[in-house]
Amino acid sequence: MRAIAYRQPGPIDRANALIDVELPRPIPTGRDILVAVRAISVNPVDAKVRAGAAPFDGRDERVLGWDAAGVVEAVGPEATRFKVGDEVFYAGDLMRDGSNAEYQLVDERIVGHRPRSIGFAEAAALPLTAITAWETLFDRLKVDDQPASGARAILIIGGAGGVGSATIQIARART
Repeated sequence: MRAIAYRQPGPIDRANALIDVELPRPIPTGRDILVAVRAISVNPVDAKVRAGAAPFDGRDERVLGWDAAGVVEAVGPEATRFKVGDEVFYAGDLMRDGSNAEYQLVDERIVGHRPRSIGFAEAAALPLTAITAWETLFDRLKVDDQPASGARAILIIGGAGGVGSATIQIARART
């Protein structure tokens, strides 16, 4: 399968900062699903990993890519949540190959069905920003649907970026 990878961390402006590679097509085991990647998004985490993290598991290269959307191509023997042909979206795992490839193995427990109201590109733009927004509102700030005081106001500074705009939309939908 074709993928975009790097061999050494460092500045992105080097001539060989990103390279085209051919890798074996992954085979799902356990609870993994194999996704035929249809769309990806570029995230700040991609730039941070690219700048400082070496390839792992004795490999010569590392495939970047966090958020993606695609179609389930195969499922591992313990996978129960998805079947071949399901359209999915997800934020991947830093300890595995990323989504900048034709296929990606993903643990089914961090995958969702692609919302029918949006396309693959839009779905690929959502996972990490939406997870960050949700966790900020409800896990960290403990924003409640029914505040005791009856007040329903929240100030979101920097709401024009990915996380900020997702936070505004989630907060608005929950009030």
